[in-house]
Amino acid sequence: MTPQTSSQEPAAKRRGIFTPELLDRCISCGFCLPACPTYSLTRDETSSPRGRINLMRAIETGELAEDDPTVVEESSFCLGCRACEPVCPAGVQYGALLEEWRDHLWHGKHRSVKLHPMLWAVDAPSRVRLMGLPRRHAKGAADGSGSACLMLGCFERVLYPRVSRSARELDPELSVPSSQGCCGALHAHNGELERGNELARELGEALPGTIVTTSGGCSAHLASVLGSERVKELSQWLVEKEEKPAEETSTPRLRIGFQDSCHLRNGLGVWRQPRELIARIGEYVELPSASACCGAAGTYAILRPEDSARVLDKHLDEIAEADLDVIAVVNPGCYRQLQQGMRRRKLRTKVLHVAELMAGVR
Repeated sequence: MTPQTSSQEPAAKRRGIFTPELLDRCISCGFCLPACPTYSLTRDETSSPRGRINLMRAIETGELAEDDPTVVEESSFCLGCRACEPVCPAGVQYGALLEEWRDHLWHGKHRSVKLHPMLWAVDAPSRVRLMGLPRRHAKGAADGSGSACLMLGCFERVLYPRVSRSARELDPELSVPSSQGCCGALHAHNGELERGNELARELGEALPGTIVTTSGGCSAHLASVLGSERVKELSQWLVEKEEKPAEETSTPRLRIGFQDSCHLRNGLGVWRQPRELIARIGEYVELPSASACCGAAGTYAILRPEDSARVLDKHLDEIAEADLDVIAVVNPGCYRQLQQGMRRRKLRTKVLHVAELMAGVR
């Protein structure tokens, strides 16, 4: 049973783990429950945003200890998709609360050992560049003299280097400075909030002008640190530049679905633009769960693969029923998650980043 603890306590009784204004905003109305993927799986109040905020309040006031099994489990079980934020009438910034929770809890023994090599790999720009060295990611105008710079991403440049090449093909004016490292989202979401913010500021200095990203999660984190006026996700950037549709061809129009990036949609409100681009080149099919988390959730699919697969199953069912030619994505984690799901189910649907799709990759 989740403790029904209010955070409206005298300052002396608070431990200072959470920002009071963030924790006090929740009014426990329950609008978040239907939007939460883990609550949908379990129907357990504790595994909902409201339930987890009650856990946070209990930690803040000392009613529960950090090593309480429920506290540890729920800090990890949460996808961090922020689907609760757009439906919250009180404007609770759940994503920020989750980062503070993990920053406090995961700095010690409660963080998975699987995270250590990943965080180490992206902690220094030299390591990030070394990872991408064997791959043919985008390059060009490396002095960053343009008005906008393309952010390469960390693991995206290793796993999906064609994405950045496609992005630069769509907008050759984008500069790609070689000095760039990680945006810090991986750190911020996994218990190293200050280091994550520091890496975002460092990237902001390495990439002058507007930063254009091909990763929804990176966009949201960078925007939270540098400001949304400096950060644009690629589809948002192209639509705002009023890029025109490709010329019509005799090729049959593809049936194309789309998987939203949770942080891009729920954190920055960007969801119309990729759909607009897709509709220019194919028959766009809106899937019922397009706006719901696919289960990738950054490192979640690696840390909790079974739960991640359970979240993905509904999406795969819908893709199979719709008989799609392509499912488009705007985030490398979603790319990997859906690719693996297609292989497991032996579905014919191809997974492509919107940049690849717009650049004519088939």
